[in-house]
Amino acid sequence: VQLVESGGGLVQAGGSLRLSCAASGVGFVINRMAWYRQAPGKQRELVAAITSSGSTNYADSVKGRSTISRDNAKNTVYLQMNSLKPEDTAVYYCNVPSAYTDYWGQGTQVTVSS
Repeated sequence: VQLVESGGGLVQAGGSLRLSCAASGVGFVINRMAWYRQAPGKQRELVAAITSSGSTNYADSVKGRSTISRDNAKNTVYLQMNSLKPEDTAVYYCNVPSAYTDYWGQGTQVTVSS
């Protein structure tokens, strides 16, 4: 399984970004897809997750500012982030858990300037 993220970049505070993650080489039905982030010196944390039926959950820090969605036919998950804050600066990782292991993307850098 290969996860390829895109959409990161440098944005001013208050701006928006849309991250994408496409999964390929998948030999099973993907239930949960998620976005995590890791800021320098901090632990990786869950940002948002979505199941194949569309159930979602968000970290309190992004709730109301971010929307996770997915295209099951394309095995792709998106993260729309609005009203970005400098504290959102981090490397964002796509995650797909399976019965045997967790799959991770290479990460995409999001930098929010004040």
